[in-house]
Amino acid sequence: MKNKYTFHVHFGDTDAAGIVYYPNYYKWMDQATHAFFKAKSLSISKLQNEKSIIIPLIEANCRFLRPLFYEDVVKVHTELTVERNKVLKLTHQFLRGDEKIANGYEVRMWTTRTDDGLKSTIMPDEIKKLLLK
Repeated sequence: MKNKYTFHVHFGDTDAAGIVYYPNYYKWMDQATHAFFKAKSLSISKLQNEKSIIIPLIEANCRFLRPLFYEDVVKVHTELTVERNKVLKLTHQFLRGDEKIANGYEVRMWTTRTDDGLKSTIMPDEIKKLLLK
């Protein structure tokens, strides 16, 4: 299932030429990931605070097709795949209306916080089913 996250481009998101500054796409992918989890009735902060589950970013990429500008309305369609039971890949498609603006992805590791730091762990089946539903 794809989740849709919508936002407006703010003036502070643009550079001197009035075009969205590229690091903002990575910020918006992170926000779309949080919205994806929330749409599945999972809170990333609750997973961290109550279950010591952390999903750190281990890879990210974005391909820019068209520029975005101040006050543009942007939709990010996010889809998740689970790889190797410990790795999540979230793909993000940025749209302005029907126009494709950018495509990106995040790869995140399912980990638990231990006294020795973070340790990769297998995602519980009930959470995997919930996320993939």
